Amino acid sequence: MKTFVILSDTHYNTAPLSKISVVLAECDYIIHLGDMASDAKELARAYPEKTYVIAGNNDFWGGESEIVLEAEDRRIFACHGHRYGVKSGTSRLAAAAKAKFCDIALYGHTHVSDVHEEDGVLLINPGCMTRYSPQWTYCYLVVNGKKAVATIVNIR
Repeated sequence: MKTFVILSDTHYNTAPLSKISVVLAECDYIIHLGDMASDAKELARAYPEKTYVIAGNNDFWGGESEIVLEAEDRRIFACHGHRYGVKSGTSRLAAAAKAKFCDIALYGHTHVSDVHEEDGVLLINPGCMTRYSPQWTYCYLVVNGKKAVATIVNIR
């Protein structure tokens, strides 16, 4: 069994990360899906072996444009989502994940949390922690063999 904390769109609001510090310390993977990738610098310093940072459309510090991870019996595609037009729908994202032989796709960009399946791909958006949003959410993902359970957690 592997556990993930998936974050996105913090937009310089790192205060909520202290509320989930125990979860961050205990999980197997931390993935920040961009906007602002620089917010993940401290996470990458504290947990270099398990932190992955994706660059979003507002990122100039760095981060990968997209990655593929393998956990248990699942392949996971992670990106910010803006290059796949996720504000207009997720079909392009699902197709990109399938082309990479992934059955889970993580994305942000919309600031709206969402978990749904499309064309055999589990699509997960953790929402955002921007100070302009009424909700601060992240996703806690558990992968156990072929089973994957995504839970959106509101911490505000």
